[in-house]
Amino acid sequence: MAEEMMEAGIAACVNLVPGLQSVYRWEGGLQCDDECLMLIKTTEDAFGRLSDWLRIRHPYELPELVAVPVTDGLPAYLEWVARQVTPSFPDA
Repeated sequence: MAEEMMEAGIAACVNLVPGLQSVYRWEGGLQCDDECLMLIKTTEDAFGRLSDWLRIRHPYELPELVAVPVTDGLPAYLEWVARQVTPSFPDA
């Protein structure tokens, strides 16, 4: 999925953190699953496209997707992220 996000131009970088165990309630029962956390770097403008893309392709009925606002960062890195994400066009 990470490589597909990159090819689709909706992410500048995806970090994969394997070996996580999630414990949560789903459909009235307690669930415990091994998962891989994805930290996806994208732009605010591309977040909607990322959300749509993920809902179509993710195997979970309700995948976790949260946005963490970036209030500051190394300017050169933030500029790099912006350059890597394909701009959204109205006709696209």
